[in-house]
Amino acid sequence: MNITKKVLILLLIMFLIAQFFGPEKNEGHLSSIEYFLVETKPPEDVKLILKETCYDCHSNVTRYPWYNNITPVNYWLAAHLKDGKKHFDMSNWEGNSTKRKDHKFEELIEMVEDKEMPLKSYTWTHPEAKLTDNQIKSVLDWAKSVRLKYSLEPKPE
Repeated sequence: MNITKKVLILLLIMFLIAQFFGPEKNEGHLSSIEYFLVETKPPEDVKLILKETCYDCHSNVTRYPWYNNITPVNYWLAAHLKDGKKHFDMSNWEGNSTKRKDHKFEELIEMVEDKEMPLKSYTWTHPEAKLTDNQIKSVLDWAKSVRLKYSLEPKPE
């Protein structure tokens, strides 16, 4: 058996063994988003947009695609989800200050206006998450109204 064949067999065995390991899944319950929804009061059309385009990466409620069962893809997705929640996490909204919430919405507005969200890599595999101009307007109108609400809240001394 030549060296190339041995290396390929070894790599195949390692790949098969790796399938028994994977990162912890981001599978929370919809109730983890309830505080965010109550506080920010998105209209029904925006709630649907959030569910289809944002929850997977920006909350504890992730719908995993079939290819998440393949290592090392599952590790790549886990890192992607962790990064998304670091930037904007609807499931951990209650613990943020008004200033931080306002800043997160400022970033949300900027990213949606510049069409940087949802990510292109996400819309490739989730075409339903691609936002129309009307959906973008709905999200921006809602986000701007939330920012206005936060700006009117009394600031702690």
